[in-house]
Amino acid sequence: MKEISELNFPDDVRYADDHEWVRNEGETATIGISDYAQDQLGDIVFVELPQPGDRFEKGAEFGTVESVKAVSELFMPIGGEVVAVNEALEDAPEKVNEAPYAEGWMIRVQPGDSAEMDALMDMDAYIQRLKDQE
Repeated sequence: MKEISELNFPDDVRYADDHEWVRNEGETATIGISDYAQDQLGDIVFVELPQPGDRFEKGAEFGTVESVKAVSELFMPIGGEVVAVNEALEDAPEKVNEAPYAEGWMIRVQPGDSAEMDALMDMDAYIQRLKDQE
């Protein structure tokens, strides 16, 4: 596993306690897992995601990520309706390891409450939280 200083934490996304990230893209928001989360999991071999049209409340489980080490649940950092799923992960789940903030994104949602986004951590707060856990 990498040191925190070796990981990538873009400042254009917000972070949840469960290590999911959200990028606001106007009418929609893209969700994935952080570089820290994929590094902790190890080689990802399978991703189970919901279907477009599914609705989830903030904190609800929306899928799972299976790595060579473990199976981990994915939790909604914000509530909303799924409008797109990264189908490329079905055949290439390793994209989550390779580019968690780009090709490794998981779902796009139509947010239900914009205030939920504001409640998430910015990059500096998330990095500090990770350092505090060490």
